[in-house]
Amino acid sequence: MTNLEKYINAFTSTFEIDDAKTKGLKYQDIEAWDSVGHMGLIAALEEAFGIMLDADDIVDLSSFEKGQEILRKYNIEM
Repeated sequence: MTNLEKYINAFTSTFEIDDAKTKGLKYQDIEAWDSVGHMGLIAALEEAFGIMLDADDIVDLSSFEKGQEILRKYNIEM
């Protein structure tokens, strides 16, 4: 599985959405991405990539695209 596939899977499994709905998705665009869902997403990303996100990065992860940008800081290329 590629890094992009892992990333998309974290969103689709956490929020129970189709792959097509991930692009352009922003925090609170869907009911599942509330504060509790956000922490579930963070846990899924940390597990998938074997990292621990900094608190600032957790707060800043406000969209599908922003998450990719944040992961690049951890040397994870999509």
